[in-house]
Amino acid sequence: MNDPRYRRVLIKLSGESLLGNEAYGIDPKVTSRLARELGELVARGVQVALVIGGGNIFRGAGLAAAGMDRVTGDHMGMLATVMNALALQDALERAGVFSRVMSAIKINQVCEDYIRRRAIRHLEKGRVVIFAAGTGNPFFTTDSAASLRAVEINADIMLKATKVDGVYSADPVKDPAAVRYRRLTYDEVIERKLNVMDATAIVMCRDQNMPIMVFDITREGGLVGAVEGRDIGTVVERG
Repeated sequence: MNDPRYRRVLIKLSGESLLGNEAYGIDPKVTSRLARELGELVARGVQVALVIGGGNIFRGAGLAAAGMDRVTGDHMGMLATVMNALALQDALERAGVFSRVMSAIKINQVCEDYIRRRAIRHLEKGRVVIFAAGTGNPFFTTDSAASLRAVEINADIMLKATKVDGVYSADPVKDPAAVRYRRLTYDEVIERKLNVMDATAIVMCRDQNMPIMVFDITREGGLVGAVEGRDIGTVVERG
């Protein structure tokens, strides 16, 4: 077991990553496994924050495309992220890991409001901090929220958790010849239109020099390996 390479990390989890083998909602087996891995990181002195999406419950952009008011849809999507955050908090606390959910929209009876200095203090005390409700604004994705929070808390790296082991030149499921990139620059991601994160998120990371690692969260031990700095995904950084 290697020493952690990063001491403060922001993990971006999609809502779909909580599905497991379910078609909808949250698979408790997945949240329990994530809680164990997160607890291992905390036990090794890593300060851990997360931003979680809501696509396993509700995706605002999808219903907006079907005719729903986009702002209403995005607000509903924010509430879905709060539900996911509470589920993950519950799994963490059952695993004996202290955690806090902080929301970008006011929902005081359920969780704390997001306050940057308070979030950093939670991290310093060894609590896992789960940022919910995106940025609190419509039209911004949780990818953008993850980039923003990573910069605000002075994370060493943003870990983009996906179902594939990095960024490929093409869809590896459809193209057996697809090649995994080990290193990319922010501008290469934008120019090649690689499906890493939305452009707003990439530009924010580029302008604030926040490195990104894309890795496979579904593999047992993948999260710990990413924090140890193993060559298990794709790193996006300055050239």
